[in-house]
Formats: sequence, C-alpha cells, structure tokens
Amino acid sequence: MSVDLDTSTGSSETADLRGLLAASVRAKASDLHVLGNERPRIRVHGKLMTVGSVVDNEALAAMLRELCPASVRDSIAATARQAEERVGDSFSHDLDFSHEAVIDGAMQRFRFNVFYAHGALGACVRVIPGEVPSAKWAGLPEHVIDRLVGFRNGLVLVTGITGSGKSTTLAIMLQQLIKQASTRVITIEEPIEYVHSFGDNALITQREVGVDVASYAAGLKYGLRQDPDVILVGEIRDQETAQMALTAAETGHLVLTTVHTRDAKGAISRFTDLFPRERSDEICAQLAVNLRMVLSQHLLPGSRQGGKRVLAYEMLLSNLPVISAIRSNNLVAIGDAILTGKNDGMVTLDETLLDHLNAGALDLDVALDYATDPKRISARIAKPTETPRTRQPAWT
Repeated sequence: MSVDLDTSTGSSETADLRGLLAASVRAKASDLHVLGNERPRIRVHGKLMTVGSVVDNEALAAMLRELCPASVRDSIAATARQAEERVGDSFSHDLDFSHEAVIDGAMQRFRFNVFYAHGALGACVRVIPGEVPSAKWAGLPEHVIDRLVGFRNGLVLVTGITGSGKSTTLAIMLQQLIKQASTRVITIEEPIEYVHSFGDNALITQREVGVDVASYAAGLKYGLRQDPDVILVGEIRDQETAQMALTAAETGHLVLTTVHTRDAKGAISRFTDLFPRERSDEICAQLAVNLRMVLSQHLLPGSRQGGKRVLAYEMLLSNLPVISAIRSNNLVAIGDAILTGKNDGMVTLDETLLDHLNAGALDLDVALDYATDPKRISARIAKPTETPRTRQPAWT
C-alpha cells in the first residue's frame, strides 16, 4: 500500500527526513523505516505502507548526520566508510540515539536505530508520543495498575515481542507509581524514550546508556548508591544486568524492566537462561522470592478497519504455586498456576481474547491465531441464533 504525503519542508536534504518524521506523526504511525535506495515505509496500526520518494545512501547519511547527537555523529561517518570498505571487526554497524523535534507546535520524540544491510544504510525510527499515554488509552485495566502500585519492592517483568508496547506500558506504570506516593526513581534506557514529568514530592533521573552511563549493568550498580525507591531498566539482555536487577530487587527496591518473550512463563526461562547451567538452582531460588508480576502483552489488529490495535495480555502474579514452580524451574507448572490462579488476580491470554471478542473489538480469526488454546476459544464463543428460513413451495 502507498500513501501520497508531501514530505518536503525545505530545499535541503535534511528537510526531507524532517518531513518524513512529520508525516509519520500526522499519520499516527508507530515506526518509520528508511533504507538507502528504497522508498520509505511507515507502520500504521501494524501495517506497512510506502511514503515519499526513493532516498539514496549518500542523502540518507547526510540526513542522519544532521539529526543525530554530536556523540554519535562521527560513528555514523566511520560506520559508513568502513561498511563501504568492508573492513573492521571492532566496531558496531548499529547505532541508537533519540531525537526531538517540534511538529505542528508540539514537541515530539523519536528513537533511531541506524544500521547497515547488505551495504545499504538504513534507519528504523520509533515514534514516541509527546506525553505518556493514559492506562485507559493503552487498554491496561485498572486492576493491573492497582496491583502494581501495591508493590514496594521486587521485580516486575513486562514481556512481549518487539513492537508490542512494552516501553509504553513501563512508562504508564511509572507515572501511576509517581501519582500514588513520593518516589525517588532512576531510569536506565537506551535511548531515553518518554521524558517523565514529576511533582514536588517525586524525583526522577533518567540516564541514557552510551551517553550518561556505560551500560545497563553499570547504571544499576551506581543507581543503588543514589537512594532509589524504583528503578526502571529498559531491557534485560545479559547476565550482568539480570544479576544486578535481582540484587536491586532483593535489597528492597522495586525494579521494572522488560524481556523479549511471547508469554509469561517464557519470561522465567529467558531470565534463567542468561546464567550458566550450574547456577540455575541459585537463580531460580532468587527469582522465586523476588518476582512480583509478569505482564505478557500482544498488540493485535482490531476489528475496525484502520483502528487502533488492541492490547491482549496475560498476567502472572506471585503466589505459593508460582513460587514453588519457579524454584523447581518447572515451566508447565507455571502455566498451570496461571490457569488456576484467577482468585489471586491472575489472567490468562485466552481470557482477555474472549473479552475482546465479546466486546466486538477483535475478529475471531485473529483471536484464534494468538490463543493458547484455540479450541477453548471456539467452544466459548456464543453461536448466533439462526433465523428460520421460510420454506419455499416446490415447483410443479
């Protein structure tokens, strides 16, 4: 699909990229994809569509150098040169940075990932809303938020595939925590996405990996010396960060973070798999004691054509069966605990899919594609009452 948008805001090459960013915001796109020698694409409600005209490699490099912070400008030039020469194993072809721009009178933020693919320069740009959305807008029910603000320590994991809204959910959670109590918050992000506002009784310091701090693990290590109540870690990717997050949770802090998995029990295995096998029992024991909640989420295409995507989620909460299952690293038992934990507030993915189906927000085929037990979904959908047909007389 192609969209005709006027993306030119001036005569320079940089204006073309600025125009593409503005067009993305106006189209309510979640992402902008620009690849050398290709037409740009935007993703709107989960669907890709082309926009603007072909951008060549040299023009794209010039655009990016104009928009990126000075700290990564030389890296883009070096990356371009070394990629063309196909030499150098000691550098990364992937660069991350954030960018702010005033569009239609409002400040707008963007998260850039710059990369090379088969010699072509590319950039994937995440469009970040100027303000943290409300829980209602995101589709997060009140009981999920109520659970969160009741935690004073421990580990909260938000899981899902790329583009499932994990960062937005973390930002909403943080804003809700700030509203409830005077809170000292440290965030460690790569890059900083939402810029959080806070009142007189709260204090938030946001640190960007590669700019303010060397790594997630370093941010956690030194953050523990900065009197935090809540620590937000953009993502757990490695053993060192996972260990520091557990240590922070164990020492009385509330740690909010994300991992990339498709369901709640997968978050447990993903976390433990970051450690050597010989440490498995130790890590499972720590995780069993310190885990408070896992929220696994999916953003699904809604039933209304061109409408906003629908949030479907699964929520695991710590109770005795969950603690026992994590301690023994029994994924099957963790899944069973979610199914039987409704009285403790747990929610299965299939339950939220059924709720959306009954509300008319999802189509059945979408729900069945994502369901844990499609047969169960089909069996619980009320079949429409058939209207009796008027019997037609036989021709004689």
